[in-house]
Amino acid sequence: MLLLRHGLIKANVARRWHGSTDSPLTWRGRRQAKRTGRHLRRHHELTAVYSSPLQRCQRTAYFASRHQDLEIQSVDGLKEMSIGEWEDMPFRDLVDRHDFINRMTADIHHAAPAGECLAQVSERVTAALREIDAQHSEDETVLVVSHGVALAVALATLLDNNPARWIDYQFHNCSLTDFELTPAPVVHTYNEYMHL
Repeated sequence: MLLLRHGLIKANVARRWHGSTDSPLTWRGRRQAKRTGRHLRRHHELTAVYSSPLQRCQRTAYFASRHQDLEIQSVDGLKEMSIGEWEDMPFRDLVDRHDFINRMTADIHHAAPAGECLAQVSERVTAALREIDAQHSEDETVLVVSHGVALAVALATLLDNNPARWIDYQFHNCSLTDFELTPAPVVHTYNEYMHL
């Protein structure tokens, strides 16, 4: 699997949490996705493309794979972590006013009001990746387009058996991570963005 974080959105620049908030790519985000597409066309023959249904991932998937003429398959399980009533809140407020990052990392069942907890995100994203993996043979390469926290929680769960380790995994916009799930989870390359 090639794990691809979506391209830049305004909330990334403004340092605001957009989990379930459906945000479009910026001009720079579209350029990142197009450059990713050129890189993938030269270096990888894709078998399939899977994406979070949110538009920032759908558009990234489109630009990243359009030269390979593949249908983008939407997977709900790849969506970003929703923080419910706190969506679009600045990270600074989440840290200073609510101590949210520390609290949700210390207790994977802690959630923002009407939001998801790390345990829920871990369960749905890893289930989605396992389902994708089961549909393909080991000689096939698939592109999986998702979000920073969702991908971090997935790797922390699959590699460390601990979703609370999500903070150890940071993903640049339109970075690629070469990941193999079976027979055992392993990362071959991580958070590569030189193609940008």
